[in-house]
Amino acid sequence: MAFQDLNFDGVRALIRVDFNVPMTQLADDGSREVTDDTRIRAALPTIQHVLKTGGSVVLMSHLGRPKGQDAALSLRHILPTLEQLLGQSVKFASHCVGDEALDVTQDLASGEVALLENLRFHDEEKAGDEFFAGQLAENGDFYINDAFGTAHRAHASTAVIAKFFPEDKAFGFLMEGEVKAMERVLGHAERPVAAVIGGAKVSSKLAVLKNLLDRVDKLVIGGGMAYTFIQAQGGQVGGSLVEPDMHKEALDLLESAKAKGIEVHLPSDTLCGDGFSPDAAQETHPTNAIPEGWEGMDIGENSREKFAGALADCKTILWNGPMGVFEFDRFAKGTNRIADAIVAATNSGAYTLVGGGDSVAAVNKAGLADKVSYVSTGGGAMLEGLEGKTLPGIAAVLEV
Repeated sequence: MAFQDLNFDGVRALIRVDFNVPMTQLADDGSREVTDDTRIRAALPTIQHVLKTGGSVVLMSHLGRPKGQDAALSLRHILPTLEQLLGQSVKFASHCVGDEALDVTQDLASGEVALLENLRFHDEEKAGDEFFAGQLAENGDFYINDAFGTAHRAHASTAVIAKFFPEDKAFGFLMEGEVKAMERVLGHAERPVAAVIGGAKVSSKLAVLKNLLDRVDKLVIGGGMAYTFIQAQGGQVGGSLVEPDMHKEALDLLESAKAKGIEVHLPSDTLCGDGFSPDAAQETHPTNAIPEGWEGMDIGENSREKFAGALADCKTILWNGPMGVFEFDRFAKGTNRIADAIVAATNSGAYTLVGGGDSVAAVNKAGLADKVSYVSTGGGAMLEGLEGKTLPGIAAVLEV
């Protein structure tokens, strides 16, 4: 049943959210403030649906990587932002399990919201401890996983806890959207299908590339990882980022793609810098003939147009990873051109999925996030899903 169709009248919904948000440094008075509330906003539709249908909400999340009880990483700091966004007060439990938590959560009235303390104040969370998961489960009647960013972790609150709710569990709107988007791209994509894969290293994306070979018609490769492919074929890449120990894997991948009839697009020209700096001098060189003293920082103008042209007739496009050092405005044109091309394809009816932290940052920076079909919220989870791995947080909810 779709989440939209669930009714929570009189039910305490225990929701795993991802409130691992950026915050200011600890102030003299012991307070911190949220600097980016994107993840909190992403959870609001699920929370509000439970409340509108007569339920109460118990929220649980991790924050940072605490070693024991760390006041700087208490979820208490998130309360003001959460209350402002929800437009109501939120009760806070100073522990996530035990009597301190149950005193807050057991008697919640319909329409009330409670927030549990940082799950990772307990080592049992990351260990996937079943007893700890059972203690967490006591805080609710119905389990909802709406934290895609942690779906690849077999933690107590993301995977193990679901067994305590054999029939009373579901994905929230955020997770439901992520699962559908992944399935649409990897399982039932309308062709032609293109994958635009960028980023720094071949080694970090090799499993993704291999898994995509049975699913795409076109493969566009940019970013630092492209120079390993070029060097493996005998090209000169100057001081560009390369992984010489990945030459064989790169060549094998190109050979496999050719055998499957997949179009592979590598940058033919590169915008280079004379150092890794936002104000470095710039020159454009053929990607296979970059002189010493220069390093690839962005795809060149010819490559931008070639890549954009390759995407123009596609019905499904996946984008994971930037085309260059987009953090530096002078080397962001390639990434921005890809973003524009994907928006144009979306406007022409293509289904477009943008996933991975840097890609998401790029479309947000360009102000185009609302102009593609779907923007994934989970970097690591998205990558493992694209690799074809089963994500524990998803499998646990789907198990009957």
